[in-house]
Amino acid sequence: MTRILTIANIVWLEVLRRKEFYMLLILMGAMLFILLSIDAFGLGGVVVYIKDVGLMFAWILAWILAVNSGARQLPREETQGTIFTLLAKPVSRLEVIVGKWLGVWTVTAFATFCFYLVIALAILLQRGRIDLPTMAQGYILHTMALSVIVAIAILLTTRLSHDAATALAYILTATLYGVIPTLSALALNTPGWRGSFLTAAYFLLPHLDVFDMRRRIVHDWGPTNTTILLAVLLYAFCLTAATLLLAWLAYRRKRFARGSML
Repeated sequence: MTRILTIANIVWLEVLRRKEFYMLLILMGAMLFILLSIDAFGLGGVVVYIKDVGLMFAWILAWILAVNSGARQLPREETQGTIFTLLAKPVSRLEVIVGKWLGVWTVTAFATFCFYLVIALAILLQRGRIDLPTMAQGYILHTMALSVIVAIAILLTTRLSHDAATALAYILTATLYGVIPTLSALALNTPGWRGSFLTAAYFLLPHLDVFDMRRRIVHDWGPTNTTILLAVLLYAFCLTAATLLLAWLAYRRKRFARGSML
């Protein structure tokens, strides 16, 4: 466990040193400030509008940080040749996978927390009301979605190059969030075996949309049922664990050649 935490700490230092987090946080604040200043469509002062746009920005920016940071970890170690030093500690490949995931996930969760603080500040500046229990649940589920996204990015880098893994991670996670939820409605209008296939795909493929509580936060619907929240948290744990297991299986017998990394 100590080795995993050490690897995670190194990831934190690497991400903070690259200053991506600071740039995204500044971008988040700047976008909200511009929206409040321009008063687009006369809705700039409406708290609901601020919540909606702010949370949308938070999801997009956190998604970018999670994919970019997650897809960079293993290829960077292999390209620089530091993977040999890392595995010679000795550190198992499972510890490398879990440590990289833990580091990227926690730093991304921290960045997301800062995004939510900026949104809360914008709401308070407009004298709006913040439903803290619902906002807290939304943040927790948001971080669970990031947990799965980071695991997917790391999984793809076990067999693909950095650029290919990053592009595929964006496509795959966007599909799991935006396309998979529509399969049930599409299956109802598709007869025969194609409809059955779409229905099966809807239930078998992962869903990232279940972690999105933006509507409840924006429209002040209140926190969700505790049982449902725990079920979704368990779902996130299973998805993350299964993805990291696949990443370890794909990485444990991977061979490295120093000459090919130059």
